[in-house]
Amino acid sequence: MSGAVLVTGSSRGIGAASALRLARDGYDICVNYVHDQEAAAAVVGQIQQLGQRACAVRADVSDESQVEALFKQADREFGALHGLVNNAGILLPQMRVEEMSAERINRLLTTNVTGSFLCAREAVKRMSRRHGGSGGVIVNISSAAARLGAGGEYVDYAASKGAVDTLTVGLASEVAAEGIRVNGVHPGFIYTEMHADGGEPSRVDRLKSTLPMQRGGYAEEVAAAVAWLVSDESSYTTGTTMYPNGGMYVA
Repeated sequence: MSGAVLVTGSSRGIGAASALRLARDGYDICVNYVHDQEAAAAVVGQIQQLGQRACAVRADVSDESQVEALFKQADREFGALHGLVNNAGILLPQMRVEEMSAERINRLLTTNVTGSFLCAREAVKRMSRRHGGSGGVIVNISSAAARLGAGGEYVDYAASKGAVDTLTVGLASEVAAEGIRVNGVHPGFIYTEMHADGGEPSRVDRLKSTLPMQRGGYAEEVAAAVAWLVSDESSYTTGTTMYPNGGMYVA
């Protein structure tokens, strides 16, 4: 494989695992982060040890000007992008809908939904044959919460991921003839630091017995799905979603 992939929110968790897996597959990586510069630098170092080029760019995807600057920096570092992994997102402390403020809801939706749209927009401008590009791949990281609703925990997060699912289907049909494939990934109960952001670091252990496979998943298992969707092996796949979730939806 060759080319560069921008992975948003890739200083930790699924983003970092995806960046490292794609580097092992031969891609150069633009590591995006918003807070933890040290963690982002560590991911860059690991990618370089694998023999691939990498850079870390700080940008908050909820801010349009920062998204534009992020992609311009990737242009300078790598030239044309082969792929975008739309992974950046936030999870706020568990709360019932009746307790949520407009500020909380808007903050979450701006990052998780608007941020995904803005990054997809900038990727399309560069990849689309309509704009002189040579095609490319977008992978949107959604969540099992989009189907489950996350009642009593974070319905706002679940709703944001439902919007990401609609972005995947709609954008896929919009740009398929322009050489861009758009797909999604629905992680289930995955061991990442994000659960601590929601106020329950051990959430996966509490819920894993509800799954047919009786265990939580790992970021590397989600990254494997991302890597297949980015690769040419999925060249006839667009507008679909993969479900690394331990059988969550099995009746």
